[in-house]
Amino acid sequence: MNSLLTPQFPYHDDPVVPLRLLEIDGKVAENRTSPMDDEQVLRALRLMMLSRAFDAKGISLQRQGRFGTFSPVRGQEASVVGSAFALDPTRDWIVPQYRELPALLHHGLPLERFILYFNGHPAGGYIPDEVRLLPIQISLAAQLPHAVGLAWGLKLQDMDGVVLTYFGDGASSEGDFHEACNLAGVVKAPVVFFLQNNGWAISTPRSRQSAARTLAERAPGYGFNGIVVDGNDLLAVYAVTAAAVERARAGLGPTLIESQTYRLGAHNTADDPTRYVSQEILNSWNERDPILRVQRYLAARGCWNDDTASEVSDDISRTIDQALAAARAVPPPTAEDLFRHTYAEMTERQGRQLGEYALSARARTISHDEPHEHA
Repeated sequence: MNSLLTPQFPYHDDPVVPLRLLEIDGKVAENRTSPMDDEQVLRALRLMMLSRAFDAKGISLQRQGRFGTFSPVRGQEASVVGSAFALDPTRDWIVPQYRELPALLHHGLPLERFILYFNGHPAGGYIPDEVRLLPIQISLAAQLPHAVGLAWGLKLQDMDGVVLTYFGDGASSEGDFHEACNLAGVVKAPVVFFLQNNGWAISTPRSRQSAARTLAERAPGYGFNGIVVDGNDLLAVYAVTAAAVERARAGLGPTLIESQTYRLGAHNTADDPTRYVSQEILNSWNERDPILRVQRYLAARGCWNDDTASEVSDDISRTIDQALAAARAVPPPTAEDLFRHTYAEMTERQGRQLGEYALSARARTISHDEPHEHA
């Protein structure tokens, strides 16, 4: 009788070791090779450093009241950049959450568009036609069904594009995650679910969200593969994402990648992590800084030194300043934009409403300009 109760799929609590190619000291792991050449790694490092520099600028602008609530990438640069480098921007799509700036830039979004978005300017929501991105999604996991639908659509049209969608450990607790993974598995959608497990869903720790050893282990329940990777290892993230993209492009369906990283700053500019993150834990993760790891790797290969670092930093500063200037040069939005940008073509009803608004605005202007008698 007891044998009938033996589970076919028993729970295991043995630790799962994330895939790692690049050690913390910048050395390639034993019996491993780099899947990226030096030129690729240099370009990736510049993008990681640009992201870190823009985090500081974005937080400063928010504190000045010139930016909306801002979510920095700090600490997760290898996860975002390594995965984005595995895509072909001419045919693949990115469906973001809200903490993936360097991926959006690599895929072709102009930095000034990103700045305009956080300025609250409608132009910030416009993605150039040639850039294969969906808009930033603030609602947790709401983008995941969209990503699967997009990927399924590509498959139905016999297109060889792949969709990479980003989300966090908190989003993986949402129903949209289950629904998206379930449909993706059924239709073998060419989608890569990139789960950035940064340890926190705002202030809720990973241990309070799921009793599972890893979040990637959920994938077989939906009929596809899952893998756990060191999210602070640029090379390993690139390698597993490239493999998942190749698999999706070959018609073999989705992959769930759990990128184990750590958020070195606040969830966003409305958060105070000192209330729930100990300095000891933060220090331990600072030692695993993904940018320092790549810099050590390139220095050992003779591709990085103080002069190179200074040149790259100066170039990044110029890039950010130029993007800020370009964003400032965009004329401010008007009330008419509410009518013009709701649909591709304004409806007849909107045209009437716009006309009524224009008349009322003109009447207010005339009333304001007329002299008033004072008692």
